Amino acid sequence: MASLMENLMDLLEQENSEYEKLLELSMQKTPVIIEGDIAKLEKITDEEQIIVGRVNRLDKEREKVMKDIATVLNRDVQTLKLSQLTTLLAGRPAEQKRLSDIHGRLKITMNQMVRVNDQNRDLIQSSLEMIQYNMNVLKSMKAAPETANYTRDAFNSGSTMGSIQKSFDAKQ
Repeated sequence: MASLMENLMDLLEQENSEYEKLLELSMQKTPVIIEGDIAKLEKITDEEQIIVGRVNRLDKEREKVMKDIATVLNRDVQTLKLSQLTTLLAGRPAEQKRLSDIHGRLKITMNQMVRVNDQNRDLIQSSLEMIQYNMNVLKSMKAAPETANYTRDAFNSGSTMGSIQKSFDAKQ
């Protein structure tokens, strides 16, 4: 049981370390999103994907260790939480404190990640709304009224106000 707990705490510390790296990258994303620098955003996203891969691997290992601990303790792995494990370690104050500290750090890191990711999501949403607004302005310029210029034979020769005759062709 002691080695399982040691493995669990080591895995949790590694996971927290990886989450802290993700948090740092998320914080770097904020000014990049504001600047609209797609190349930097792509680079940061690639780095995040590498870290997420490591987190997924660590998470699977942690789940396996939790399953082993639940088996030893004769508990349901689905309902076994870190806070319960901390309580169960009352007879081992050093391990209990270490697990409690790791759990606290993980909570803080995750709360910070949620805050930063929500902020980045809001910034991206604002950028998308601005793009949509600009697209609507461009569309409305194309539908602007014509000027009232007539030829000698009473044909309308007016041009569209505020419009450029050429339009964007995505197929080129």
